[in-house]
Amino acid sequence: MTVGFNWSGHHEFRARTVHRPRSLEELQEVVARAPRIRALGSRHSFSDIADSAELVSLEAMPAAIRIDGESETVSLSGGVRYGDLGPVLQSAGWALRNLASLPHISVAGSIATGTHGSGDRNGTLSRAVSSIEYVLADGSLRTISPVDDDFDGAVVALGALGVVHRITLDVEPTFDVRQDVYEGLTWSSLLDNLEGVFSRAYSVSVFTNWSGDDVGRVWLKSVIGERRPPQSLYGASPVLAPRHPLADMPTENTTQQGGVPGPWIERLPHFRLEFTPSNGDELQSEYLVPRRYAAEALVAVRSLADRIAPHLHVTELRTMAADSLWLSGAFETDALGIHFTWKKQPEHVLPLLPVIEEALAPFDARPHWGKLFHDVRRELYPRLSDFVDLAGRMDPSAKFRNEFLDRFLF
Repeated sequence: MTVGFNWSGHHEFRARTVHRPRSLEELQEVVARAPRIRALGSRHSFSDIADSAELVSLEAMPAAIRIDGESETVSLSGGVRYGDLGPVLQSAGWALRNLASLPHISVAGSIATGTHGSGDRNGTLSRAVSSIEYVLADGSLRTISPVDDDFDGAVVALGALGVVHRITLDVEPTFDVRQDVYEGLTWSSLLDNLEGVFSRAYSVSVFTNWSGDDVGRVWLKSVIGERRPPQSLYGASPVLAPRHPLADMPTENTTQQGGVPGPWIERLPHFRLEFTPSNGDELQSEYLVPRRYAAEALVAVRSLADRIAPHLHVTELRTMAADSLWLSGAFETDALGIHFTWKKQPEHVLPLLPVIEEALAPFDARPHWGKLFHDVRRELYPRLSDFVDLAGRMDPSAKFRNEFLDRFLF
């Protein structure tokens, strides 16, 4: 079976075969037999990070979602999407601490690439992992948990260590959330009050196109029973009508706004599972900068507004807490994510990436592994040599290596 394209249609997989095992035994046989192979998730990465001579998808395998209330964890198959996991947790009275903007993405793929949601006190999605089980190159299994010295290197692993068969995540009691959208925030107010804006709710997203004095829109996601959203946010006012992050897109595919309370699974993502996510006809890139450089980094990118805006749908700004995962964009630093949703104009967008990276270089910007970027500064990953060593030990035959990993890591 041929593979085709990634979700946005930008990257055509060179793999001509995708395996769809229905059991662990089949998965082990497929992996052991293949000379080169990679796991294929929900195809939401924008580069060749998931490509290989052969691919294996876990979509046909049983979800096998198991909640353990005593340890406050949930275990699941590597092929499960957040949008499928969330309702199961919610019906049992449990929740994940955070979610990305799309519920359509696979749990394993999101974790492997360091994908994140938002919130000053919320880590990346990878931070929720309490154990991870790999199918190794010879088809054997290895489970890694925090008691193992290699754990911090084995979570955000870019598919370089094996195929994730099962993941165990930390959960917590369910909670309700409201979304409120604000308009009228100026750039001067945002830059003068960055900490105040991003700490004002459980999860905060700022949407902008970088042009003019007006920032754009601010989405506050507030936990019911905690601090209520303000009547005015540093000069910005709440709007009652629903909004989409992209001005020309219909709002019915966004999650409920207007301060209406709802379960975490229906409010933390920006988009509903039953609709096609976001725009689709787009490219994406993102850079994570340490919070101590946030204001300076935003000023640097804004200086490029005239070059960026013509090719941009929207930029989203989000924050996240530090973690200890070796290849995470938030490794040992609270971070600000500067995310670009570009028009599907690779001839214009790709040449812009090195320009943006040069502007952000003084601020130690790390790229999101699942998006488009030009280069990786290896010195920004102090444990990279340890990760290369780990990959050599877990995959001595380099079965899970590919052109992406060879370009940027090995």
